[in-house]
Amino acid sequence: MLSSNFVMPITLALSLLLCACDGKPSVRSESLASAEGLHAHAPSTALPGSHEDWCGEHQVPESQCTRCNASLVPAFKATGDWCAEHNLPESQCLACNPELKITRPAKQP
Repeated sequence: MLSSNFVMPITLALSLLLCACDGKPSVRSESLASAEGLHAHAPSTALPGSHEDWCGEHQVPESQCTRCNASLVPAFKATGDWCAEHNLPESQCLACNPELKITRPAKQP
């Protein structure tokens, strides 16, 4: 049986941890990410190939992001553009192609 000297501090620590972290990003972290364009996803109205068509989380065009939209995977596999080792399109696999540069299109005025 555990002594109360051991159980009480553990219970208190777990309670504080659960209260402090609800698993949701803070308002500050969400606004910071938004301000920096991090983890932002393209609006559904973005034209493929446009500046707005960008997955900030994975740094590829949103219209081609297989990590956000798994329904795109079969098309990449059908064209032979697939890295099975990293579960990504070969054309986006920086692990296999470290010289690969995927750049966001310029914003149109």
